[in-house]
Amino acid sequence: MKKPITVTIMVESPKGSSQKFDYNEKENRFRLNKVLPAGLAFPFDFGMIPGTKGEDGDPLDIIVLDEYATFPGCMIDCRIIGALQAEQTERDGRTRRNDRFIGVPEVSQLFSEVKTLEDLPEAILNQLEHFFINYNEQAGKRFKVTGRLGEQPAIKLIGHGTIK
Repeated sequence: MKKPITVTIMVESPKGSSQKFDYNEKENRFRLNKVLPAGLAFPFDFGMIPGTKGEDGDPLDIIVLDEYATFPGCMIDCRIIGALQAEQTERDGRTRRNDRFIGVPEVSQLFSEVKTLEDLPEAILNQLEHFFINYNEQAGKRFKVTGRLGEQPAIKLIGHGTIK
């Protein structure tokens, strides 16, 4: 059996947090970017894949299916199990591709058997999609999921920068 490909990710906003943090590479620190409305919280750790760049110029976004919340700056080795392919329309009307990759920590016990998106209950994927739609709507943006990508197409999109 082939060894799964992993990427090292950096958590920006922990699971359960209603605060959105962004890592500022130039300042080498985290900044509070926004406070989510009452009742809206990150369903899992949310962060980025260092050394990558999306169409929006920021590192690629990733949601990490983990049992417990970590902390901003926590580095986690994750298996990529897929991605939500998406378009995001900014307040100024510009639309860009802004996918959300989905990973599972190599050390996870609860999600250890999850290797692909198909291994997840449909309810989790639907909740993730709706979270990102609501999260962006609150910021005056539009987020539209245009597809779900499996493990290999998602890994191909990430590129070679952080894959080990």
